[in-house]
Amino acid sequence: MTTRPDDFCRNDDPARFTHRHFDLNGVRWHVVDAGRGPLVILLHGFPYLWYEFRHQIPALAEAGYRVLAPDFPGFGGSALPADLERYDMAHLVADLVGMMHCVGAASATLVGHDCGSHVAFAAVQMRPDLFRGAVFLSTPPIPRGPVAPGEAWRSLRERTGKRFYQEVFAAPEALPQLDADIRKSLRAMMYSVSGSARHQERWRLDLEPGEGILDTVHDPARLPQWLSSQTLDYYVGEYARRGFDGPLNYYRVRSDNWHRLAFLDGVSPTLPALFVGGAADPSLERFQPFYDQLEKLLPDLRKKMLLEGVGHGLPEEAPQALNQLLLDFLAALNMTHRP
Repeated sequence: MTTRPDDFCRNDDPARFTHRHFDLNGVRWHVVDAGRGPLVILLHGFPYLWYEFRHQIPALAEAGYRVLAPDFPGFGGSALPADLERYDMAHLVADLVGMMHCVGAASATLVGHDCGSHVAFAAVQMRPDLFRGAVFLSTPPIPRGPVAPGEAWRSLRERTGKRFYQEVFAAPEALPQLDADIRKSLRAMMYSVSGSARHQERWRLDLEPGEGILDTVHDPARLPQWLSSQTLDYYVGEYARRGFDGPLNYYRVRSDNWHRLAFLDGVSPTLPALFVGGAADPSLERFQPFYDQLEKLLPDLRKKMLLEGVGHGLPEEAPQALNQLLLDFLAALNMTHRP
């Protein structure tokens, strides 16, 4: 299906989508539900919400797929669990399985962006029997490292004096900085990781001594074309209710995940996979080696590619190109469409 760019403006209205709630293992998830047919689950990243997939949901539904696009716990319309453990990978994968049971689906294809990519990878490692394929966007799956993330962050700080952004996100200092002006925080982060940012405007992954997290991003004077004022308003409205505390929990459990998922070390999912990223994504400066070695981690990687001029916010920056890649990948899985 070919979609005219003008049509994307309609997708910016969240009211045009069907919103539901599922109670999954004691946690209430907000989920956007569209279409009928083989199931595709879209897993968002940080600081995004289900809403980052607003251009993919109609395209996939119209092509004959059922689409679920949830807010992760702590994000948007989903519950904010008080127990930090509730944000770890084992619980998230269990909830995805519960979500499939809620809609009576025996299988699904996962599409994960940013931290959603990590959840999708853990899911296909743990339950390969449930998934037909997996698509990883912007952030490549990363094999388990030799030390816990917290130890790796500390080592970087001791060697260079710099702090990796994930260490700062996990620390108490990040929350008041991001919550102080939510509109500015979201606007600056989304812009600086995008292909629209140039030179010194681009996001820096490492913080110099004395810097705060917002010192690594640039607040633009004007919104880029792909980020409408209506879009930013929706993000701000969702974050204004509870701030960044819930989303930051996903960084606070990084080391816990490393310990708890030790049993998955070396597991390479053999299901069909696709990776799509942006060639202008600032995170490639750190994660390029993982992109280069994706074939070792994903033996049935059908394609990997980086889109020129596109940054980290791939679903919003390049919706037409991504939609076509997703539809091509899904068609190649020989998924049977139902009326």
